[in-house]
Amino acid sequence: MYYVYILESVLNAHHWYVGMTTDLQRRLAEHNAGESIHTNKFKPWRIKSYLAFTDKEKAENFERYLKTQSGRAFAKKYL
Repeated sequence: MYYVYILESVLNAHHWYVGMTTDLQRRLAEHNAGESIHTNKFKPWRIKSYLAFTDKEKAENFERYLKTQSGRAFAKKYL
């Protein structure tokens, strides 16, 4: 399975991060351990939402969409 996830900063809910992984719990632990320079500043993180895909290409396309302005608007409204 491929997971597209949205992380929300525990300290400031206005900071989100969108990513994709095959192991959601491991990836969250990596973000909270400061192993990603993109999320290190606003840790700790919690999982706000995630979707599971069986197709890697569809997961990558959805992740890319969520990183666009319209995708962020969609996520705010529905996820």
